[in-house]
Amino acid sequence: MISNDPAPTDRQFLFVLGSARSDGNTEQLARLAAEGLPASVGQRWLRLTDFPLDPFDDIRHTGDGTYPELTGNGRELFEATVGATDLVIVSPLYWYTVSTSVKLYLDHWSGWFRAPGTDFRARMKGRTLWGVTSHSGNNSDADPLIGTLRLTGDYMGMHWGGVLLGTGGRPGDVHRDELALAEAKNFFADVI
Repeated sequence: MISNDPAPTDRQFLFVLGSARSDGNTEQLARLAAEGLPASVGQRWLRLTDFPLDPFDDIRHTGDGTYPELTGNGRELFEATVGATDLVIVSPLYWYTVSTSVKLYLDHWSGWFRAPGTDFRARMKGRTLWGVTSHSGNNSDADPLIGTLRLTGDYMGMHWGGVLLGTGGRPGDVHRDELALAEAKNFFADVI
């Protein structure tokens, strides 16, 4: 079995960066929120564009439905994911939902359920799923993204940490959203 699980009392945050742009509004907001985490909490930041995944091939109903052993970027993302107590999806709002790279990452979870020795769903149960997003419209425009993440967490048996929302279209615009900046400072306030 692949094992990279954190110790039960250690908090390890994995920030999964799903933007096509480095250091965009969503990432800036997430980094501001992460500054509020206690020093004892581990942080790892992974940019999905640095770990490209092949298109997801759903083979559940072909052959015996068993997925191949995880290798390459898929294995590295899997190990980072199960190595975290807290998973933070950092995705700008693209067409009212998560970015393409985040959607592909989540699609690969279906394969991780069935890959040999992963026990993925059981290992994610009880962990916490969070989201950070920015948009250029109204907060209600992010409802489908929030629903995607919340329902994913529910399906996995994860706790729901919530979503931090910021407004900003052009790079740096999020710093004009005073409400989002204030919420970012306290977003992880309940983390011990």
